[in-house]
Amino acid sequence: MKAVRMHEPTGISGLVYEEAPDARPMACDVLVKVAACGITHNELDYPIWTCRAGHQRTLVIPGAEVSGVVAALGVGTAGIEVGAEVFGLTDQWRDGTAAEYVAVEARNVAPKPTTVDHVDAAAVPRAGLTAWQALFDHGKLAKGQTVVIHGAGGAVGSTAVQLARWAGATVIGTGRNHSRALVTDLGADHFVDLDAERLEDAVSQADLVFDAAGGQVLVQSASVVKPGGSLVSVAAFPPFGREDAREIFFIQESNRAQLIELARLVDEGHLRPQVGAVYPLAQAAEAYSAKAAGGIPGRIILQP
Repeated sequence: MKAVRMHEPTGISGLVYEEAPDARPMACDVLVKVAACGITHNELDYPIWTCRAGHQRTLVIPGAEVSGVVAALGVGTAGIEVGAEVFGLTDQWRDGTAAEYVAVEARNVAPKPTTVDHVDAAAVPRAGLTAWQALFDHGKLAKGQTVVIHGAGGAVGSTAVQLARWAGATVIGTGRNHSRALVTDLGADHFVDLDAERLEDAVSQADLVFDAAGGQVLVQSASVVKPGGSLVSVAAFPPFGREDAREIFFIQESNRAQLIELARLVDEGHLRPQVGAVYPLAQAAEAYSAKAAGGIPGRIILQP
């Protein structure tokens, strides 16, 4: 099969499009014929050069988000049929989705949303699971509460805006002014342009701050979380140590039940996948470079 691989941990410059051994499903796996693969530019910096058993890997196929068609089943796999359209988030300790086929644990995929194509579906898993877990699992967001979402124009932030709106929260998005139209169109009640406004002047007494941006905006966030509230980040550990608020850093996990719920929200029109650009798999290096350079909202998708 054709795949994008790295032979050494050199980042984007080390990506090579080449022939690779065919992916083979292990026990309780599905083999997915990849129709679309979602990428995150900094995933090449993740600890992907060690396998789950702790051994050093000599080759890596990147990519974690996938939408495609089940081509084969591993021994013991049940509940999924060959030919089913699925989407999901794969295990970063194994070969990824930037290939024509990927073997993934069956528990990490779910039926694809029926109202969108594979390109849109591939933009959902990482952003959707990250936003869901930040807002509801860790942030305990409830109807009527106020949430501030940093990086609201990005793939994760724009998904969080929609989920928070669906949950009945008052949503305040932050970012640069070029994101204002998108963020408000997706349902934010207010937008804070951090190039022109101070966060602490525009926001106070938030029940939850969800940080998908990091940097100075995370530092400023301590002053806007009300006592008893929560600050949840996927960018960095909150540095404050406030005793009257919950401060959480987390890394998203695959969750089939949540994927099913995200698919339902897509099909019911509550969640619009955010695709920034689509590249052929052979141009993976250009795709990663374009996303790393900034200015492309939403998820970049590769297609074999």
